Amino acid sequence: MALLTTDDIVNKKFQPTKFREGYDQDEVDDFLDEVVNTLDTLTKERDSLRVELDEANRKIAELSNGVAPVAETVSEPAVPEPAPVAEPAPATGEVPESTSAVSMLDMAQRLHDEYVQDGQKKGEEIIADARVEADRIVAEAEQEHTRVLTQLEQERGMLERKIEELKTFESEYRSKMSSFLEGILSDLANSAPTN
Repeated sequence: MALLTTDDIVNKKFQPTKFREGYDQDEVDDFLDEVVNTLDTLTKERDSLRVELDEANRKIAELSNGVAPVAETVSEPAVPEPAPVAEPAPATGEVPESTSAVSMLDMAQRLHDEYVQDGQKKGEEIIADARVEADRIVAEAEQEHTRVLTQLEQERGMLERKIEELKTFESEYRSKMSSFLEGILSDLANSAPTN
């Protein structure tokens, strides 16, 4: 069964009843407007979350692609031409270029992994928050729907009781009127002059 769209809800036509008016049309229209607004809000929130997720995935892809050029640059370190003079003793604390390149590559990989992990975590949080919000909105809509239906049922019951009261009143009124008219006719018949 296909899900309703906002157009389906807006364009829904109800058949009129034959013996009574049915539900208050303004109240039904107001409720349908609320449903449409809720669905529009949920759709916009979902679309916004998708855009955020796509943006996070794009950043992850950029960071993934950015590590490869760094690795290529680091893997081909420039080797200086040996000087014809005697090499001086290396100072303590100096790091050879190959070790520096490897540490830069390790750092880049760690940063990449952290960004990917953070992006995935943020995406999961956004999705979880969106689901919680959607569940809350749906629950509120269902509660409002139940409340409106209960109220309409109560109003219908009250109207049906009033109709029964009016029918009883009409029956009693007709009976009294009939008795009254019969009494008048009887009085007229008795008081009519006889020839």
